[in-house]
Amino acid sequence: MEYLDVEQAVAAPGLRLVLTAGVPGPWGEAAKAIFSWKGLDYLAVRQEGGGENIALRAWTGQDSAPVAIFEQQPPVSHWLDLLHLAERLAPGKPLLPDAAAGRADAQGLSAMIAGVDGFGWLRRLQMLAPAMSMAEPPAPIARMAAKYGWSPSAAEAATDKLQDISALLDGRLASQASSGSPYFVGDSVTAVDFYWANFAAMVKPLPADVNPMPDYMRSIYESGSAEVMALLTPRLEAHRDLMYRDHIALPLDF
Repeated sequence: MEYLDVEQAVAAPGLRLVLTAGVPGPWGEAAKAIFSWKGLDYLAVRQEGGGENIALRAWTGQDSAPVAIFEQQPPVSHWLDLLHLAERLAPGKPLLPDAAAGRADAQGLSAMIAGVDGFGWLRRLQMLAPAMSMAEPPAPIARMAAKYGWSPSAAEAATDKLQDISALLDGRLASQASSGSPYFVGDSVTAVDFYWANFAAMVKPLPADVNPMPDYMRSIYESGSAEVMALLTPRLEAHRDLMYRDHIALPLDF
């Protein structure tokens, strides 16, 4: 993927999406998949994972990715704000139901995947544990750990919470299948489906021929106990595969 530097992006028109360069981070990949499915063109802007990203902080008020900036509107970096921006820019292909109950359902399940203390957050706590157990953790790791509120006790508690989320999602798909739907909410694809498809990589990434992620990152994603590997149930894995077959382009480009 071709990236603009922050300095170039500030003056560029239209929709700009700040992404961690060279790696398929789940929050960024989910944003890309949603924008692409909606037909929204964007300019990719480089963020260095774990770096200080001083120019990015000066522009957007923070140093993480993803961040979306549309024209002269304020930057948005929270996963839900990114989703709502996509909904506003491309309302003809909605990923949230119209009815309030359906919207609450879709946003609530999405939060269990992409939100604070959700699937991605908890998996990140686990992944940080080896480096944070060192006498002097690398500075980029320490910066990331601070953002996630990492502690030994938080990392230890993550497995039980992840199992609860996995069971919830698996149960929802089972219930939906009994009604004839392969999706998490209703009869059509929603944001929940896009979030799960991308965050499932934190347990089992897609093969290298369609996801050419760095070897070190693949090793980290695939690390974990048997309990962690079991989070991706056959039903959840089948849903992920359906999404990449029908809704998300391959190979991944980052």
